[in-house]
Amino acid sequence: MKIKALLGIVALAILGFLIYYLNVQELLQNALTWIDSLGFWGPVIFILIYVLATVCFIPGSILTLGAGVLFGVVHGSFIVIIAATLGATAAFLVGRYLARDWVAKKLEQHKNFKAVDDAVAKEGWKIVGLVRLSPIFPFNLLNYAFGLTKVKLRDYFFASFAGMIPGTVMYVYIGSLAGNLLHLGAERTRTAGEWTLYGVGLLATVIVTVYVTKIARRALHKKIA
Repeated sequence: MKIKALLGIVALAILGFLIYYLNVQELLQNALTWIDSLGFWGPVIFILIYVLATVCFIPGSILTLGAGVLFGVVHGSFIVIIAATLGATAAFLVGRYLARDWVAKKLEQHKNFKAVDDAVAKEGWKIVGLVRLSPIFPFNLLNYAFGLTKVKLRDYFFASFAGMIPGTVMYVYIGSLAGNLLHLGAERTRTAGEWTLYGVGLLATVIVTVYVTKIARRALHKKIA
């Protein structure tokens, strides 16, 4: 018990240092630039950094967008989904075995969690998948929160993997449009035909994501009502 408490304190200290004393977003952008120079090892290092960011409650949006620039839509989406799933699983295990009390206190303000917990006891993987498609509280906290439920690790892993696909593809696609790693939102000279193709593809991706999310939200509300 003392070891668990010590590990929890160390983790919180590291997290606090990263958030308050370092420019996290700038560090992530620098990391993306470094990854771009690594060649074959780039995706491996990217996944390791993404997992660490997820466990440390650091938003991974810039990494997801950056994956679109570095690896393209197809490879980038696959790499991010793998990274996000591994990160979510690592946080799940920490929440279940190392930081239960701390996570429980964090969840006291989330009224929906009790309903989700009850639903998970009956239909674990379905609820995890639906919540991934239609998140009812922050992604990083959700990873730890599921560690307190009765869902099996196997069900959590595969349901998270599947549920994160639509949103991941959308954000990676948006990132791929930037063409500039240091300024992901920067404009880039393209032909009218290129802009048309990108626009149609982005619109289709957003529509599918919103549609799937809407269906998932309705199904989730029915199951936890």
